[in-house]
Amino acid sequence: MTPIPVPSSAGRRLLALLRQGGVALLDLFFPPRCPGCGHVGDLFCRTCRAAVEPIREPTCRRCGRPMPQDTLCDDCRPHASHLDGIVAAVVFAGPVREAIHSLKYGNGRALAAPLAGYMVDAWRRTKLPADCIVPVPLHASRQAERGYNQSALLARALAPAVGLPVDEKLVIRRKVTRQQALLNAVERRENVKDAFLCQAAAAGKRIVLVDDVCTTGSTLEACAAAARAADATSVWALTLARARWLPGRPAPDAG
Repeated sequence: MTPIPVPSSAGRRLLALLRQGGVALLDLFFPPRCPGCGHVGDLFCRTCRAAVEPIREPTCRRCGRPMPQDTLCDDCRPHASHLDGIVAAVVFAGPVREAIHSLKYGNGRALAAPLAGYMVDAWRRTKLPADCIVPVPLHASRQAERGYNQSALLARALAPAVGLPVDEKLVIRRKVTRQQALLNAVERRENVKDAFLCQAAAAGKRIVLVDDVCTTGSTLEACAAAARAADATSVWALTLARARWLPGRPAPDAG
């Protein structure tokens, strides 16, 4: 078999320029449109970026719920969890909500990079202990239907900034589940119960799960249970956004 030639450094630069030219040509005929306001020419415009609301500390040490002080909230205190904690970067509202919907349902894959920037800021602020990043998986049938996993896109964009590998095979979704957004809190927990399986070596690893949105945390909890069953040392979760959850209010049932 004839070996495939490896391009020289000059050849690689030329390929990169051609790719960039292709993207520029595509943008010329199909310019990006900001999902927050519809402005043509911006993937996610400056005005909409400025409207994104970061999660403010202090928060509950486990679920990330805003709290008057850094402690466990009343909902988390009585219950054990497989998660060491959940960190969310921004509030799931306004322009970022529209951007996430575009990323998730509108084939807006290019949005993963700018949106992951908020997760990088949250990671650096909280200094999460980790050996690897694990995106929350889709079932194979749903990923084939959508064409990609938005959580994996966010994880891949996040990983170089924090200097850690992404392991997309460590946790798999072994059964098809209903869409969580259509369910209340109790239904969400039942929907994802035993839905995940840790199929690779997790023993002794410090894992950070990555997902796009946290509402009740049921999916993250189920993923963490699978990792803990495989002897992971710690399991944290980092999400791009979380549903608005004000102090003194009950947990949101949907969003």
